[in-house]
Amino acid sequence: MSTNLYQRYFWLINTIYRSKQITLNEINQKWLTSSLSNGITIPRKTFNNHRNTIEEIFDINIECNRSTNQYYISNEDDIKQDVFRSWLINGFAISNTINESKSLKNRIIFENIPSGENYLSPIVDAMKSNKMIRMSYQSFWNDDSYEVDIEPYCLKVFKQRWYLVGKTDKIKIYALDRIEYLIEFKNEFILPTDFDGEMYFVECYGIINDDTIKSEKVQLRFEINQANYIRSLPLHSSQKETKLTNTTVDFEYFLKPTYDFVQEILKYGEFVEVIKPLWFRDKFKCKIETMNFNYKK
Repeated sequence: MSTNLYQRYFWLINTIYRSKQITLNEINQKWLTSSLSNGITIPRKTFNNHRNTIEEIFDINIECNRSTNQYYISNEDDIKQDVFRSWLINGFAISNTINESKSLKNRIIFENIPSGENYLSPIVDAMKSNKMIRMSYQSFWNDDSYEVDIEPYCLKVFKQRWYLVGKTDKIKIYALDRIEYLIEFKNEFILPTDFDGEMYFVECYGIINDDTIKSEKVQLRFEINQANYIRSLPLHSSQKETKLTNTTVDFEYFLKPTYDFVQEILKYGEFVEVIKPLWFRDKFKCKIETMNFNYKK
């Protein structure tokens, strides 16, 4: 299926999703302002074919209110709760907005990040057919790259980086931007029926799932103004607000207090205090003392 067709599908989904209810005539008025249209409207037959394909591929149902001839997405609540579909729609909406606003290219500034996105397609293909992959990988912690054969289980995005979760001798995680080359094997593997990518990370802050670290309750105390940010962008799905004073807010989490979670907490500096567990609090005391010593040099 061509990229242009996918762009048309996402454009339709996004337009109807954001309009709530809209007629085909109104859709075409918006369509003609898009660079995708080439100045040609969408015939009703083509529109209905697109509706059917969108339902088949994305499980997004575009229905018609016969009393008003307006189209709407009937399973909108399901989409809001589905992270993948929401990500697809929002990602296209942003991309389309930028493409349609080229005159603003110097006024819309992006972060330059490593992506590794050129490896996404071959990895997804291997996942669909349950084929093993071989890749050369350059870890941040080793001077030399190494070759590894992997059963690709799932992909995850964290902090604008793509990661592959796969099994070698055990389940490991690889950053796509550290891959040097990748090929697909003919060797097939059986994905364990009890493996669920979302559940694999459910008690993790980010991308680290360390079997040697147990999940437990962590209590953090944020300065009141910083707490507003934490409320709007929770650190973890288990976040609960447990105590409120005039100056601070306490949040509780149930997760593995791994290295990436430690780094995230340190980011908030003097605006956060680790309360529990005590061993975790002591860990931060040591780090703060080390930082204090460094600044006294």
